[in-house]
This record gives sequence, C-alpha cells and structure tokens, in this order.
Amino acid sequence: MNTFEALITNLADGACCGDGSAVAACFTDDGIYHDCFYGSFQGQAIKDMIENYFHRDSENLVWDMHAPVDVGSVGYARYVFSYDSKLPDALGKRAVFEGVSICRLRDGLIEEYREVAHSISGLQQLGFQSKRLIKLLARESKELLVRDESRHHVRSPSD
Repeated sequence: MNTFEALITNLADGACCGDGSAVAACFTDDGIYHDCFYGSFQGQAIKDMIENYFHRDSENLVWDMHAPVDVGSVGYARYVFSYDSKLPDALGKRAVFEGVSICRLRDGLIEEYREVAHSISGLQQLGFQSKRLIKLLARESKELLVRDESRHHVRSPSD
C-alpha cells in the first residue's frame, strides 16, 4: 500500500468508526476538510465534525476507497460510501452513493480534502423532498463557481 493509499484509507476508516482524532491526524495542522454535507472544517475542528456530525446523523458507515492515485502534490480516490440514517425523517433508511476524493497533499499529509459526490442520489434514497435537494444543489453550485479553477468559466455581468 503506497503512502497516499494508506492515508486515505486511514481517513475513511477513522470516519466510519467515529475516531475524529484518527481522521484529524491525516491532515496538516492547518488542513481543511470540505464535506459535501456539513461544509468546511479546519484543523482540530475536523475531529469535532467526525465525532459530532457524522455519527450524530448516521450509523453503520461503510466507506470504501477504490483506485487511489497519487500524483505528488495531489491524491485522488474513487469511493462508495453508505450509512444508515439517524435523522428522524429517514430513520433506519440506508443511503449509498459514490464520489471522488481530491486531496491536496503536503509533507505526507492532507492539506485540503474535497470531494465530488453523487450525494443527491443517496439523499433521494433517504426520501429527502425536492425542495431540500434543490437547496443542496444550489450550495454545491455556488461553491463550484467561487473556486479559483472555475473563475475563467464564469462570465461577468457585462458579458
């Protein structure tokens, strides 16, 4: 197992068992975890996010990483993620979705984690209403449009 594969596997395993310290240890001290559901967390707030959000809303988590690739300063891994919901509106329902983890790396650790995920399909499996799904889509769209790599794709109001 290469270094990035071990790192991303440790992150997923720690998240599944609720070990926020193990997940935070995968990051640089100033590292940022951009979660598609809960938003962005930096440094030790990553530990809190895992312990206070992931396992507040879900249980029986399974997060499998597939085909991890390390290109030096960036690592990628395709994943399949599932959990049983603890949300009152979806109690006990299972959500399964896939995505890609994108990690900016520094000194053998994750400096920034973000993901591109088909989260809408998993939330639909939980029975989320259209209005709630549209709100999530709007947030994802906004986050895409403000990233540096998206700037030249966005037209100014004068165009």
